[in-house]
Order: sequence, then structure tokens, then C-alpha cells
Amino acid sequence: MAENMRMRAQLKGDTTEVKVLMTHPMETGRRKSDSGDVIPANFIQLVSASLNGNQVLEAQWGTGISKNPYLTFHLRGAKVGDIVRVNWTDNQGKTGVGEIAVTLA
Repeated sequence: MAENMRMRAQLKGDTTEVKVLMTHPMETGRRKSDSGDVIPANFIQLVSASLNGNQVLEAQWGTGISKNPYLTFHLRGAKVGDIVRVNWTDNQGKTGVGEIAVTLA
């Protein structure tokens, strides 16, 4: 698992609950530093998730998402041991990736 992402994927009945905590400053570009300089925009623009290589989620984000965003989503059809992968790309071209195997709740 990457340093910039913490994940959990738990199978509960026929649904898998995926929880992702992403480490990112999520700056809007409107806030000022203590010295009065505008802090440049730095936010996650695209989040995608896949199950065993098949895309299951894509989200386009903007400046309205808080620092260190937390995302929860649910999947059907996953089995214990299947791999969930989450990727993000920010407006400065930086990326983050995390991968985890599905476990029983």
C-alpha cells in the first residue's frame, strides 16, 4: 500500500465496502499564507477504482473536497482475495495509488 493512501475492503454478505483515506493538502488556490501570499491550487481532480483490473468507479473532484479526503463506496460481485486498486491524479500531475485484497468483515 502506498504512503499517501490507507485502504480497507471488507466483504459483508454480497457487498464489499471499500474505505480509502488519501493524504493530500487539497488547496483551493484562494487561501493566503501567513505572509499574505496566495497558496497555489493543489487538489485531486480524478479518482478511479478497479476490481481485478476492471474499472468500477470514476469520480471527478474539484476544490470543494476537504484536506486528506475520505472515500467510501460499495461493490457487488467481489470475492475474498480479489484486488481493489484506487488511483488519483491532482491538478499538478502528481498521482497516488493504493491496492488491497478483499477480506471478510
